Amino acid sequence: MDLSPTKNTKGGEVRIVDSSKFKVATTIAMAMVTVRPGGLRELHWHPNADEWQYYINGKGRMTVVATGNRARTLDFQAGDVGYVEKTLLHYVENTGDTDLVFLEMFKSNVYQDVSFSEWLSHTPPELVMAHLNIDRATYDAIPKEEIVIVPM
Repeated sequence: MDLSPTKNTKGGEVRIVDSSKFKVATTIAMAMVTVRPGGLRELHWHPNADEWQYYINGKGRMTVVATGNRARTLDFQAGDVGYVEKTLLHYVENTGDTDLVFLEMFKSNVYQDVSFSEWLSHTPPELVMAHLNIDRATYDAIPKEEIVIVPM
């Protein structure tokens, strides 16, 4: 089974295992996420399943944004577990001085995520600028592809 980085940046990497790489994974998908010190797992959501997390190493902070202008921020360290409901926006930042490593697990045969910046880049610019009250230069600065792990 190939666990080479599926998504890799200066800020860290995400190694994905699902039915596309491991054929018997018909009811589970997972990702091993490494966020380097100062890095951030970008704002994203999973459209197909709830996310269960297990923190292996380091210290981190996760913020989950729900409907109705509600958000929750929690700190995690090795041995902790986290949970994010399907479709809720969330991000995880490394708050320590060593790599933050955690597993993301899903009751699905395929790993799916959508980054907020990628979603914005596929929405008509006029709508994004009007609803976020930003100018064209700010809109043009939004990354057009998923970054995955943002170095800080």
